[in-house]
Amino acid sequence: MWYDVPRPRGDDRMADATGQQMAKPTEYSAVNLLKDAGVDTERWNRIPDEATIRKTVEAIEARNIRVILTDTAQKALSAVVDLIPEGAEVMNGYSTTLVEMGYDRALEENRKGWRDYHATITAENDTEKRHALRRKSVAAEYFLSGVQAIAGSGELVACDKTGSRTGAWPHAAAHLILVSGVNKIVPTLDDALRRCREYCLPLENQRAQHAYGVGSYIGKHVILDREEVDGRVTLVLIRQPLGY
Repeated sequence: MWYDVPRPRGDDRMADATGQQMAKPTEYSAVNLLKDAGVDTERWNRIPDEATIRKTVEAIEARNIRVILTDTAQKALSAVVDLIPEGAEVMNGYSTTLVEMGYDRALEENRKGWRDYHATITAENDTEKRHALRRKSVAAEYFLSGVQAIAGSGELVACDKTGSRTGAWPHAAAHLILVSGVNKIVPTLDDALRRCREYCLPLENQRAQHAYGVGSYIGKHVILDREEVDGRVTLVLIRQPLGY
């Protein structure tokens, strides 16, 4: 059964470059990368109608993935925090959606005493040990990740350069919490893979150039077609254009 978090009376959202509503943009939000990316926002960053959203949610749930549907990034962040128990081991791959939601601030405040695996990695100065910790981190108790595309037929798609953000998806993490705006929904799995190539990659390439001084490419794809373990995967889906 999927959960629909009630819509709030207020509105904590703001418009992006296409006039749609989104959470507060950050330095590496799509709205700040579009100029040089050359992507088709009309095709790949649209907000589906409510009937499409609900049909997609049902298709995802049929694949044994729990869905929590919220209206705002603020509500989504509350849902994510509620999903992770006190003292749990947490790890996340870089995700613009998580940043736009404010998860980084919640992790910094850490009111539930989570054991932050990422902090352990960044505190390690030895390169080989740091790489070893990063490989182990995909098996964290709770791993959080963004989503690059969602097929209307229910498949969830991720793409990454090295796999550090996607290694937890298939099996490694005990609990996988995915976050996504409804702007990631496209009609078919083929469209989802095209969205990765034609929209996500050009924007990520721009982010990587700004952040690291090097470009990016897609080295790994992961398609979550069906989850075997009951309750392992939860998608927090937000009725806003978050991430890319």
